[in-house]
Amino acid sequence: MYAKSKRWLCWWLIVLMVAQVAPSVAQQRSKSTATRKAPARKSTTKSKAQLERERLANLRRIREASRILSQTQKQKEASLGQLNALKEKLDVQKGVIRNISSELKYIESDVRQTETQVQQTQQSLEQLKSEYARLIYASSKTANSYNRLMFLFAAESFNQLMLRMRYVRQYSEVRKTQAAQITSVQQRLNRQLTGLTEKKQEKSSLLTTQLAENRNLSTLKVQQDQVVTKLSRQEENLRQELANRQEAVRKLDNLIAQRVREEIARAARVAAAKAAAKAAAERAAAGSSSPGSTARTSPAAEAAATRVDRITLTPEIASISSSFAENRGRMLWPVARGFISQHFGRHAHPVLKNVIVENRGVDIQTSAGEAVRAVSAGKVLTVTSIAGMNNIVMVQHGEYFTVYAKLRSVTVSEGDQVQAKQSIGTVYTNSEGTSELQFQVWRNSSNLNPESWLGQK
Repeated sequence: MYAKSKRWLCWWLIVLMVAQVAPSVAQQRSKSTATRKAPARKSTTKSKAQLERERLANLRRIREASRILSQTQKQKEASLGQLNALKEKLDVQKGVIRNISSELKYIESDVRQTETQVQQTQQSLEQLKSEYARLIYASSKTANSYNRLMFLFAAESFNQLMLRMRYVRQYSEVRKTQAAQITSVQQRLNRQLTGLTEKKQEKSSLLTTQLAENRNLSTLKVQQDQVVTKLSRQEENLRQELANRQEAVRKLDNLIAQRVREEIARAARVAAAKAAAKAAAERAAAGSSSPGSTARTSPAAEAAATRVDRITLTPEIASISSSFAENRGRMLWPVARGFISQHFGRHAHPVLKNVIVENRGVDIQTSAGEAVRAVSAGKVLTVTSIAGMNNIVMVQHGEYFTVYAKLRSVTVSEGDQVQAKQSIGTVYTNSEGTSELQFQVWRNSSNLNPESWLGQK
């Protein structure tokens, strides 16, 4: 009698444990699902991918600048071209280091997040193992079929029998579920530990790269200081070069202004003639043949004839202008390779103190013999040359104009229609080994900043 009571007590203990473990299993599943959902961080992944693309783009820019620097060093020990190339390398190098720092932040964040996940998973695994051990221990007390049958047949009613059968079945299912969940959690833990190891290795590798890039940056700064020191000893020559450049820029400005005025006047005459012809045709169609009526000029013709500030927009010119304007911010570069060595606007001279220089466009330093190409479809308005600017090509795109100066050779003629990306010549290389293109953008007689038009390289 005592043994029978003991067996019943054991079964009731198992039932109670099943009742406790079942919700626990549900909680574990819920935690597991939550843990699996947590790592989903699309924005971080996207940003890391973007950082990687930027890093590769910066490395490509460094290689370009290094090649251009090497070409300038062959001609002269120190030149402004070398200084520009070194400055470009320094700027890009700083970008590379910033990029690596950002990547490191993401990796450190990932490592911390993965460590937290590992810790949570380990706790879940320990809890599951502990519960499973209690189940196994309790079931060992009633391990044989005889005891289970005794537990069932000892029921005092049919309903109690059914209830006990359901408990026995539930107990078996919970054991299987517990075992499967322990295996699943163990596998997830292994994957998390592997991922954590890989992230730590990636972080270590990136830190090594960052140290190397910092050393490169220090070396570049030393080289830049050395070139500046050497150029400072050539102050008289630099001032003479600057004066020559300013004179060349003045002549180029005058040339552009003159050609724009001529084109505005020409377009006004054409528009006025068309307006007059249209007005005459309308009068003829209306049967107006009174003396003196043909001599009258329409208001539109008068406005077109007197317009001097901008190109008269006929439908054709408006369409070309609109096509050009649509490329703002993503315009083709006039050379396939190179970097902006001198920006638009007023800025300090790189060597001479207290000297401000003004650039009406941008200077793009590139490789010797680099092909120069039209940035958009248009008509070649002018092909000429100016001392200090070498050959010059001016292309009209409706009411917009692009100017390409410092060309060694020119392959187009005035009046030619050119397409975007079509070669119009090659860049000139000066006696110091610097190959540099001067590029300008105008809208009527207004000078525009080309950097806001050019696309990203």
